[in-house]
Amino acid sequence: MSPHFPEVPDPYYAERIRSSFARQAAMTLIGARLTRIEPGLVEIELPHRGDLTQQHGFFHGGFVGAIADSAGGYAGYTLFPADSSVMTVEFKINFVAPAQGEKLIATGRVVRSGRTLTVCELSVDAVTADGEHRPCAQGLQTLIRLDGRADVPAAATAPPAAVT
Repeated sequence: MSPHFPEVPDPYYAERIRSSFARQAAMTLIGARLTRIEPGLVEIELPHRGDLTQQHGFFHGGFVGAIADSAGGYAGYTLFPADSSVMTVEFKINFVAPAQGEKLIATGRVVRSGRTLTVCELSVDAVTADGEHRPCAQGLQTLIRLDGRADVPAAATAPPAAVT
């Protein structure tokens, strides 16, 4: 069950998150996609590809961790003001079973959203061809809210070039 968050400071949080996610070259590179955005909860799916596996054919743990980190970061970001951005301070992940399936689903859930720090639970399920969800990773994450630093493309915030 997801905690209830009575106040979402930005009514356009879902559009803001979709825009930010679209700029994440790493998520694009591996083929990850946003599939659920709610206050305090985000899901990201990663379809199986041979180039995302380790030597035994399972999803590589680095990709499992990457989608878990992004799901948690965006879950926290749903509760942040529009003029802020988010960064991960720390995350810990436990691999509880091989990440073997047709796809992975990473879920980030906010446990507590504070003025500066936010804590999220992370979970990743491997989904088999017959639709069975098998937990493969669990984690915990701490995020920092960066007020006054809107999440905009890097080029939009780069200082002007020096004139010579």
